[in-house]
Amino acid sequence: MHMSDALISPLVGGGMWVVSTGIIAYCSRRLRETMNDAIVPLMGVLGAFVFAAQMINFTIPGTGSSGHLTGGLLLSILLGPHAAFLVMSSIITVQALLFADGGLLALGCNIFNMAFPACFIAYPLIYRPIAAASNVSTLRLLLGSVAAAVIALQIGAFSVVLETSLSGISELPFKTFVLFMQPVHLAIGLVEGVVTAGVIGFLYQVRPELFESAFHRPVCHALRHVLAGFGVLALLTAGVFSWFASSHPDGLEWSIGNVAGKEELEAAKDGIHGVFAAVQSRLALMPEYSLPEKDSAGGSGEAPVDTKITGKKDESWPAVSPGTSLAGIIGGIITLLIVSAAGFVLKRGVAKNAI
Repeated sequence: MHMSDALISPLVGGGMWVVSTGIIAYCSRRLRETMNDAIVPLMGVLGAFVFAAQMINFTIPGTGSSGHLTGGLLLSILLGPHAAFLVMSSIITVQALLFADGGLLALGCNIFNMAFPACFIAYPLIYRPIAAASNVSTLRLLLGSVAAAVIALQIGAFSVVLETSLSGISELPFKTFVLFMQPVHLAIGLVEGVVTAGVIGFLYQVRPELFESAFHRPVCHALRHVLAGFGVLALLTAGVFSWFASSHPDGLEWSIGNVAGKEELEAAKDGIHGVFAAVQSRLALMPEYSLPEKDSAGGSGEAPVDTKITGKKDESWPAVSPGTSLAGIIGGIITLLIVSAAGFVLKRGVAKNAI
């Protein structure tokens, strides 16, 4: 659901930058009031895991499209909504800056669309009322996770359509675009809900203390086995499982292709769009999660920037690629470091306030 700059006007993009930045500031302030020592390493490791998980697109049968997990609901359940939003913001920012996955002008839109519905609507209003029972059952976890994931993806997908329509710079009519976006993201939400329920159900069985107060306030424990487990999963997912990602276009790309009748939507090459494209071209060292290729003269080719939407071409499967593995592992490590650094700064603020 990563929007490119080709869909967004400067006014909408700038406005959503302000909105997402404001939510980040609000979450940071709230974390300073509630943060405990154990949440920082958990934030970092979970951020690396979700970053890696988003690299794996799964095919949606009968559509020719694919989807990937967003992870916002999983993070909210384990960390609380405020920490989860900060982690999601870090992941999406790393994806845009280092991998050109999502446009820089559209960064505020992408953070809001993928993080806010899951963290502040689906988790507190859907998941908690269903799953927060005195005796948590597997069925309640499944129902809560699926319902929350579906709602989060539906709101996020509709937000993409609305932001695109308000921008008015593309040829995508609102009604037709929404008729393709909502059903395909319904399928993606169902898969995300089942996967989330599986992860949460397993953790509830092996580490129930992780959920002692999870339904009331974010309380986390220094669980070395949980941290190690998610760390290993992040490495395996980025380094090996990413080879098995579907080559079909994701739900957003597929919807645009069906509505516009062509695979590419070009962004303006001048003005604000051109400025953001130039910045992203310099920063995206591993575009499309691969190492930059050298040109025929032996130099490094320029990194393509996310100024257009393109459908993925059919490739061999599994796509065994050491470059993709390295890019994924590096991205996961960078995400871990950024999230951990942010958590450390916030924790110091808590300590100063306590003095």
